[in-house]
Amino acid sequence: MPLAPRKLPRHALTVAIALMLPAQAAFAQDAQTTPSETTSATTLDTVQVTAQRKVENLQDVPVSVSTINAQELDVLGSGGGDVRSLSGRVPSLNIESSFGRAFPRFYIRGYGNTDFRLNTSQPVSLVYDDVVQENPILKGFPIFDLDRVEVLRGPQGSLFGRNSPAGVVKFESARPSQETSGYGKLGVGTDNMVNFEGAVGGGLTENLSARASVLYQRRDDWVTNDYPGPNDGFEGYDESAGRVQFLYEGGDWDLLLNAHARHLNGTARLFRANIIEPGTNDLVSGFDEDRVSLNGLNHSELDSQGASARLSWNLSDTYTLYAITGYESVETYSRGDIDGGTPDGPGFIPFQSETADGIPRHSQWTQEFRIESNTGTPWNWQGGVFYFNEDYDVESFSYDSLNNGQQDGYERVRQTNDSWAIFAAATWQATDALELRAGMRYTWDEKELNVLDYWNTGFAPCIGPTLGIIPGPVLCTKEDLLAAEGPGGTLSAAPEDKKFSWDVSATYEINDDVNLYGRVATGYRGSSIQAAGAFNRMSVAGPETSTSYEAGVKADLWNNRARINANVFYYEVKDQQLTAVGGAANANILLNADKSVGQGFEMDFQAYLTDTLLVTLGSSYNDTEIKDSDLNVAGCAACTVTDAPVLDPVTGLPTGSFYIDGNRLPQAPKWTHNLTARWGLPMDNGNEFYVYTDWMYRGELNFFLYDSVEFTGKSLVEGGLRVGYSWNYGKYDVALFGRNITDEVQVVGAIDFNNLTGMINEPRTFGAEFRASF
Repeated sequence: MPLAPRKLPRHALTVAIALMLPAQAAFAQDAQTTPSETTSATTLDTVQVTAQRKVENLQDVPVSVSTINAQELDVLGSGGGDVRSLSGRVPSLNIESSFGRAFPRFYIRGYGNTDFRLNTSQPVSLVYDDVVQENPILKGFPIFDLDRVEVLRGPQGSLFGRNSPAGVVKFESARPSQETSGYGKLGVGTDNMVNFEGAVGGGLTENLSARASVLYQRRDDWVTNDYPGPNDGFEGYDESAGRVQFLYEGGDWDLLLNAHARHLNGTARLFRANIIEPGTNDLVSGFDEDRVSLNGLNHSELDSQGASARLSWNLSDTYTLYAITGYESVETYSRGDIDGGTPDGPGFIPFQSETADGIPRHSQWTQEFRIESNTGTPWNWQGGVFYFNEDYDVESFSYDSLNNGQQDGYERVRQTNDSWAIFAAATWQATDALELRAGMRYTWDEKELNVLDYWNTGFAPCIGPTLGIIPGPVLCTKEDLLAAEGPGGTLSAAPEDKKFSWDVSATYEINDDVNLYGRVATGYRGSSIQAAGAFNRMSVAGPETSTSYEAGVKADLWNNRARINANVFYYEVKDQQLTAVGGAANANILLNADKSVGQGFEMDFQAYLTDTLLVTLGSSYNDTEIKDSDLNVAGCAACTVTDAPVLDPVTGLPTGSFYIDGNRLPQAPKWTHNLTARWGLPMDNGNEFYVYTDWMYRGELNFFLYDSVEFTGKSLVEGGLRVGYSWNYGKYDVALFGRNITDEVQVVGAIDFNNLTGMINEPRTFGAEFRASF
């Protein structure tokens, strides 16, 4: 049954209008654009990317790459959206989270990691301004004042490192320049949403320029708690972030300094008990997205800060040295009622469960030195060395929801990671039409995890060597946990890995507008560790390797009025690291599958159908499969598993585990599509009325490694609409917008160890926005 739309608060519109007027007056003084400075918008601009660590035309790069430009990012973020708003906006990209805005999980071509622990690694690497963001909390840094986002699909190990066997997502901030420029954007909307973003920059001296950027987002709780618990409502947030950059251009050398920080305070991801109709994947009858009943505490807070220095030094006319130093640090704490209800329901909840995870201490250092050639001959190359160091603690808590939320379990682990690498890549212009490329990387990887402290007074593994789960008042300590591990058990692990990665590719120019390319590449992800806990032993997953094959075409059409990039691909992942999350035993266990495979195609198309109508279309097909005849995982507590059960060899009875051979990878939809259309009505003096709409389709997917009826996520369609008016040649813009305008409500994630607990997508929002630039 459709739900009534939320109304935009009247007082929010009043505040918006009051703030817009002085902002307009201030920015108008600097808006000097004239008609002679504008160009016709009937052809597509050349897209510059750095997929090969140097600036190149997107059409010349032999890699499957999609970009999201600054204007598209503005639209996607208009409703206060975080990095998850990018999900499905380019082919083969999916992003989800069980931590809300704090901890996004990325998947490219169906290849990712569902692990929710704060020390997990992901096979999709995120690089922000040339600095890798390794910890999953760092990957949620807000999107603001960016030049573009690049999504590189397939292994990128040669130039981007060990944890990129699925691909890389690159964020490029708008850089300082000598030209004075900036913008301010204010949006207000549903549930007292406020979204402010701004930047200002320009020359400070003849050689020094700077740029400062800020973001502030907030929203009231839009879900009411019917239970008199510690939270009256949920899903509100208050987030701020800032970035300051200084660029010194000294002739033969440039130095770019970057400092950034983020603060988040709000509710964590909201878990809802028994929202799925048993025997189906439908929402229960009468489901109300605006109300829940929870007796546990829900809270999330996060602070991160970082800095980087990027030196570019022309050693000669032929060689350039790059030195990139980066530092990142984060502290976070997130607590949630993961049973999703109260002792009274909704529905049957076998037991109450409330947990929290946090990082009280963290540091990451990276250093890269790279030399790039520009010989003016058919041969060019680049090579360098890279060092990575990460050191942090992770705390996990459990609470007794029936006893005023008192803490009844605690674990603290420390993880360190050191990695060194040497890498090189070369290009050879073999003929006027054929360019060949090759790259390599050799990596040394050392990781160590130690359990520093552990105790538990609730469900505890105090009997062993077989892991027993018994309720009891007795205090279980690290020694008890070690005994439960059995003979030879340990509370630490220190794997070491060494791996060689490579890629080869070719680009063939049919004519000035059409390129064909082919690429074979390998990728590598280092070993992962999960500590022993109340419900599972310590587990270590060895390194995984991927090999990808792809071939494609990149073409400019209709005198640069249209562009199409398309490819087909096939990849194999050997010893893929999988995470058996949840199940009736509520475990979090790392596994290595013998092999997983994926195959499919991707297509990006954009065209000016008329001088005033620009349409873009993206589409992808990803067919993934786990291939391991013996691999099995625990099934859910309350759902209908359709996989073959594992039988006890003595009794012949089901053990509660299921074989997953032949299943698709979790969070891997077969089909994704995205569509945008912008129509403008030009007027005198550079004014324009416009309508912009964007749509995303994501096919059905599995939430877990096993197949089940209830935990198969339905297909999802979300659309946005923006109606606006710009004047003074685009310097000023005012618009009304809507996100998820059809009010699509679907389960997009789940918890399976207790009941049919689910998480839903973001709600429909409406609002108004004003932007001024100079």
